[in-house]
Amino acid sequence: TTTPSGFVASPLKRNAAAISTSAYASSVPSTSRDARADAVGEPRIEAARKFRKFVDHDFSAVVDTKGGFLAEEDGGVGAPGRGNTGGDGGDGGRPAHMTLAEWERLQLKKSLMRRKEGPYEPGLSVLNGGERKKCRECGSWEIDWVWEEVFGTEVCSGCKEKFPEKYSLLTKTEVKDDYLLTDPELKDPELLPHLSKPNPHKSHWHDMMLFLRYQVEEYALGPSKWGSADALDAEFAKREADKKKRKEEKFKSKLVELKRKTRAEHYRRAAKEGGAGGAFGDKVGGGRHEHEWGATVEEAGRTVRACVECGMEVEEVEL
Repeated sequence: TTTPSGFVASPLKRNAAAISTSAYASSVPSTSRDARADAVGEPRIEAARKFRKFVDHDFSAVVDTKGGFLAEEDGGVGAPGRGNTGGDGGDGGRPAHMTLAEWERLQLKKSLMRRKEGPYEPGLSVLNGGERKKCRECGSWEIDWVWEEVFGTEVCSGCKEKFPEKYSLLTKTEVKDDYLLTDPELKDPELLPHLSKPNPHKSHWHDMMLFLRYQVEEYALGPSKWGSADALDAEFAKREADKKKRKEEKFKSKLVELKRKTRAEHYRRAAKEGGAGGAFGDKVGGGRHEHEWGATVEEAGRTVRACVECGMEVEEVEL
């Protein structure tokens, strides 16, 4: 009988031992190579000649050295971006002897110490009530100790958000443009203290200098600088007028230079004709000029002929 597929049906069925690879391997010659096995004693496939000097870099292990300069955020060997001290490289410089939980606890501790918060907050101490520093606006003890250390200002985080017209931070460019202060004044920490932060645009640029608004206004509008807001506005208007005047003078000088270059030919022709003056764009010199060549002159082994009117010279070659 034949199955629908066209095969001849048979009551015999082979067992698993008859079709196993071990049974088949006994009948395979020893000289036949098994492609699944590792090549032992065979020559290794070498790369082409043009790829032998190719170096494959592992960019995940590349360290940014900041061009060899020392950065303020550089924490030395083991810090993020400076290589590990033996860790796996995936936890920002975690040492090999530290677990992930211990490393996170250490980073949190360092952050609290840097920001002077939590158990490292100086306000929560055993000092007497009269010696504790309070917020100058609301009297709270939970002041920003970083601002107290940098600016010498005792203010809490809530009041900083509540009074932005006094406690907002200004960049160096804003202070120079709005309050007309100079670089020596801004670089004097005793005159105007500033908070340094990494530049958000480019990490290798100089750090940002942030100034406290009310301190800048006290100095700029005080008697040692401009005196009042009206005097500052008058100085700003005066500088803008001077800037506009210099721009107009520069434009006029360039325009005069352009006219001088354009009318140079007119004045030269008018002088040759014996005339004087004339409007710009007038036809001068009797119309189109035609050269009147003079006699040939031998100069340094070449023959030169010049126009008797305009002085133009041409070189003649005799064949």
